[in-house]
Amino acid sequence: MRYLTAGESHGPGLTTILEGFPSQVPLSVEDVNPWLEKRQQGYGRGRRMQIEKDAVQFLSGVRAGRTTGAPITLSIENKDHKNWLEIMDVAAGNEPRKKALTAARPGHADLVGGMKYRHKDLRDVLERASARETASRVAVGAIALKFLAELGVQGANYVDRLAGIASGVAFNWDRLEEIEASPVRCLDPKAAEMMIARIDQAKTDGDTLGGILEVRFRGLVPGLGSFAHWDRKLDGRIAHAIMATQAVKGVEIGRGFDNADLPGSSVHDAVYYRDPKPTQGHYQRDTNGAGGLEAGMTNGEDLLVRVALKPIATLMKPLPTVDVVTHEAADAARERSDTTAVPAAGVIFQCVIATVLTEAYLEKFGADTLPEIQERILEYQKFVEQY
Repeated sequence: MRYLTAGESHGPGLTTILEGFPSQVPLSVEDVNPWLEKRQQGYGRGRRMQIEKDAVQFLSGVRAGRTTGAPITLSIENKDHKNWLEIMDVAAGNEPRKKALTAARPGHADLVGGMKYRHKDLRDVLERASARETASRVAVGAIALKFLAELGVQGANYVDRLAGIASGVAFNWDRLEEIEASPVRCLDPKAAEMMIARIDQAKTDGDTLGGILEVRFRGLVPGLGSFAHWDRKLDGRIAHAIMATQAVKGVEIGRGFDNADLPGSSVHDAVYYRDPKPTQGHYQRDTNGAGGLEAGMTNGEDLLVRVALKPIATLMKPLPTVDVVTHEAADAARERSDTTAVPAAGVIFQCVIATVLTEAYLEKFGADTLPEIQERILEYQKFVEQY
């Protein structure tokens, strides 16, 4: 399975082609649009989220409420494009255009992207580099989440830390509704209140904020991924997909960085032989320091991925920079942006990881249709319980 995305932040829209997805998976726009909506929510988002009301349109690969096995084409309209027709016009001429950007923003793709592709109007860089592109990845991830749900796999995402304010409440699968109800997707009400106040202050100051998010999946069979080659290890593939998302600067599986300070006896998860459970079989662990992955493969425990998101590079109180046309000192350009995207980013990461997990399931249980895949998983689970 693979997919390609295309489109600019203020262009006509975003287009995605997903191929290699099995047939007979129940699918409608109602399976995708709620995830697109959640991506636009979260305390600290900017005015763009009030303009765009993202909705997907299937142009191929779906018929009669189910996938056909053909490539799936997804389209998401940019409603703000009508205000950018002259600026984004594909015809030659009329340069420099309105909203030309020459004062590169520190921390963004502007400057290096301009060098790489020989642009002086850095809008040619930022339009594609923008996190607007993640709407496409959320749409693909929503399809992957639908597929995983048919296999009994469930995911969740939540904020563990925002601007240095940490949640003091441990995650619990029974409290997903509380996460959804929180403006900052945090289970700790006191910490959430402090996070909201910190976001308000940052907005007043013209600043931006980052944080740490966690994504979990349960119900995964053991043995997804491989130890045989470096590029087939599932932890590496997850890290690649997450690090390829805008503003991400760190990924860990389980409590990776904390484990680095501890002896092995306090880190590794002891294994016990007990009555079988659906994903673990007889071999079970009382701890999950590994975060559900050992040697590049799922082990049947919950998958736990922690992601460090840097503050957004566009500041309303801009940093010093250099104008690439005049080479004179300047204030970095201002673009409509968020104070923080941390609460919304967990939605993106859950979708991105779901896509990687779907690929891993299709590799291990590869078949053309959902029923065949489900049958093969049932047989594998029987083997695991007897192993």
